[in-house]
Amino acid sequence: MAKKWEISYLLDFYGDVLTEKQRDVMVQYYNDDYSLAEIAENFGITRQGVRDAIKRGEATLLELDTEPGRPVTARLPGDHEEDAR
Repeated sequence: MAKKWEISYLLDFYGDVLTEKQRDVMVQYYNDDYSLAEIAENFGITRQGVRDAIKRGEATLLELDTEPGRPVTARLPGDHEEDAR
């Protein structure tokens, strides 16, 4: 579940760097909670095509988040609660 929130958060920040189709697929999967089959039907592609688009999008977003000076996930809510203890 934590990965889903992280990717959704990154999608909000970096979604514009993805292709329009990748972004739309990822929004339907992560934000709208559509199944692979529902997304495939919406875009007229296979479930494997949807999965591939999601995996490529995830890789792009996570790569952007590791670039120096860009770590959005360092600012995720609740991440620093353990540090305060």
